[in-house]
Amino acid sequence: MEKIEHTTVATNGINMHVASIGTGPVVLFLHGFPELWYSWRHQLLYLSSLGYSCIAPDLRGYGDTDAPPSVASYTTFHIVGDLVALLDQLGIEQVFLVGHDWGAKVAWDFCWFRPDRIKAVINMSVPFSPRNPALDTVDGLRALFGDDYYFCKFQEHGEAEEDFACVDTEILMKKIFSIGPNPLMIPKEVGFRGLPTPDALPSWLSEEDINYYATKFKRTGFTGGLNYYRVTHLNWELTAPWTGLQIKVPAKFIVGDQDIVYNIPGVKDYISGGGFKKDVPCLQDVVVIKGAFHFINQEKADEISAHIYEFINKF
Repeated sequence: MEKIEHTTVATNGINMHVASIGTGPVVLFLHGFPELWYSWRHQLLYLSSLGYSCIAPDLRGYGDTDAPPSVASYTTFHIVGDLVALLDQLGIEQVFLVGHDWGAKVAWDFCWFRPDRIKAVINMSVPFSPRNPALDTVDGLRALFGDDYYFCKFQEHGEAEEDFACVDTEILMKKIFSIGPNPLMIPKEVGFRGLPTPDALPSWLSEEDINYYATKFKRTGFTGGLNYYRVTHLNWELTAPWTGLQIKVPAKFIVGDQDIVYNIPGVKDYISGGGFKKDVPCLQDVVVIKGAFHFINQEKADEISAHIYEFINKF
């Protein structure tokens, strides 16, 4: 880990913290919520040892990267714009793109908007979601699960922050990293403090890992990351011109069969029933890992690293 370099790059009007290691073809890693560049620590070390240059930023709103206060500063165009500007600043023409959770959503959008900058994409947990011109994502999830569903609860500015503040940050991280496959419902009277706290950490997570995340989020708070949820409707409006547009980048998708997203009604059918392949015609491989949960890049680190290498090594 001490070989990983940390730099700050001025990009798209913000200062972005970037962790990097290695030389060779560039792999750009995009983390999810509530995560940081640190979520890719295993993949950075593995792929850099095999001749790749690995770059993992803290995305806008996270960690040591700037967090503009306005929700409207977190549209998908801002986030993808940060990454395009980062590549320009570093003099990088094209990358292999790897994303998980919100990072996967950003990666799909990056491929949608600027396929010229992506050699291939490997995404985890969140499949491509074609824009529904009749219904935005939040309304769709509210119709499925109701107002207590976490994605819907996160829409109200300050509410989740207040809820999170009722729980010690280390314990909160332990609760979130142990989330199972069932819909995450957060009744107001219970809140996140009502989620079970695991008796012991899973084998893939150490107290040192928890402390790293907790230290950063204690300093920054969670608003930056929550703004990705809160800008969903605005993103739906702004991406209207891309309705029906396929993603034409070579792609691989990996998910655990116990992943919370994979178990949303309709998602499995979309992935396996031909819808995913229709929207992403260059989708070359779908891997469903038995017994794996949501934070799969950390939980199954060696397996995921090998899958990434096997795919990008073809190009």
